Amino acid sequence: MKRFDVQVCGAGIVGQCLALSLARLGLQVALRPQAVAAHAAAVEDVRAYALNAASVALLQRLKVWDTLPANAATQVLDMHVQGDAPGAALDFSAWQQHVSALAWITDAAALERQLGAAVRFAPHITVIDATDATDAADAANAATDTPAALTALCEGKASATRAALGIGFERQAYGHQAIAARLTSTRAHQGLARQWFRSPDVLALLPFDTPQPGHSFALVWSVPDERGRELLALDTAAFEAQLMLASDGAAGELKLASARAAWSLMRAQASAWCGPGWVLLGDAAHVVHPLAGQGLNLGLADVLALTRVIEQRETWRDLGDEKLLRRYARERAAPTWAMRQVTDGLLTLFADEAPALRELRNRGLTLVNRLSPLKRWLTARALDA
Repeated sequence: MKRFDVQVCGAGIVGQCLALSLARLGLQVALRPQAVAAHAAAVEDVRAYALNAASVALLQRLKVWDTLPANAATQVLDMHVQGDAPGAALDFSAWQQHVSALAWITDAAALERQLGAAVRFAPHITVIDATDATDAADAANAATDTPAALTALCEGKASATRAALGIGFERQAYGHQAIAARLTSTRAHQGLARQWFRSPDVLALLPFDTPQPGHSFALVWSVPDERGRELLALDTAAFEAQLMLASDGAAGELKLASARAAWSLMRAQASAWCGPGWVLLGDAAHVVHPLAGQGLNLGLADVLALTRVIEQRETWRDLGDEKLLRRYARERAAPTWAMRQVTDGLLTLFADEAPALRELRNRGLTLVNRLSPLKRWLTARALDA
């Protein structure tokens, strides 16, 4: 059986980016997709990611970004964050930040397709067929049997290989779910992302160019579980009416242009990110609330860090050396912890309905909006997370 330098378990965006990054170093990489049940129904993928400048730069180096269809990535030029009181708002501008865009709203399915095409043409990557695996446990066992100096787990929060290795994964449910969909509007988005922080939900309308260029949005609506079930049970017209109420008509008349998808929200942290011969990346290592749109950016930052650590390793050191992998874990610990604190803090702050706290948070938004240096610092952190 062929022996590989690195085995990457999970062929989502993080896994494929890692495989391509390590292959560019000349390493022999085995890419093992997750096992998918034969009866799993194909569903419309309505996910969209807000990619920061560091993530886009990585995709450009991998020769993937420029192959995306023109309507698969939309620049965010401005962002308006609305509190739950009149006049309480926070505005960000790419022009004020001296950057071309605050973020790029990217079609998840299109990005995965282009990454898959790049993987197929990469000479140092061997895709291991997962169709023979009968379930996730079977796939995990097969992964542990593949000869490789290093196994990188990029299978997401439900990683079977992580469980098979006995690595703990502490979960804390928020009691909320995210509803995602594609929308069209009578009003042009003009590159403006809108977000409403209100007790107890968070609504985000992200400028997008699919299906209607210049007049589409990607919806991410975080709501308590019971409210989420109510919204998903509504017919199209009733759901659109609720959207109009929640957005106050600020983005124009909104219409559903796709199916609705939903998933439960939680934060999670692996008990360890590395060990002898294995390492965790992305949601397999850490999960944060999506209200800041930084989940995938954290995962791609993991890819950058691990690639750099491996590239700079001593010539005598094995790829699976735990001391080497700890360098990666130490580098990523602080940024991930900080983002988790920010998202949890914002969620807690805006979920509390106490009048005094409500006034405090809205005054805080207004104050930050007037402090340009602080706004520039916050934006810089998001661009490079």
